[in-house]
Amino acid sequence: MTSRIDQMFQFQQTALNLRAKRQELIASNIANADTPNYKAKDIDFASALRGALAGSPEKLPMATSAGSHLNGNAGETVMGAAVQYRNPLQPSADGNTVDMDVERAQFADNALRYEASVRFISGEAKDVLAALQG
Repeated sequence: MTSRIDQMFQFQQTALNLRAKRQELIASNIANADTPNYKAKDIDFASALRGALAGSPEKLPMATSAGSHLNGNAGETVMGAAVQYRNPLQPSADGNTVDMDVERAQFADNALRYEASVRFISGEAKDVLAALQG
């Protein structure tokens, strides 16, 4: 049984973990902006958060009928959410789909939302501490 305080912070903890992983994906896109044939990646944050809160498993195991079968590759996931390729707004000659304007905007937006979540958790923690002390 989880305590009420754990339940109160579970949503924010999950959201922060997802935001951190998304920030890594976007940073990877920015770092590979000049890599030929690199495909920009991202996750659908809302569906990833719903899945993480619902407790969906990271990967579903593939059924095999013989011990010599290879494991299936379901693709890259972040906390159970499928990593998706970003659709380019303008094609490039080298096959790279990273648009630096889009990536910078997504990076800044995600960082701002992460900071807002941290401040919200900090406020909640202060309220809980004040209630316990008073």
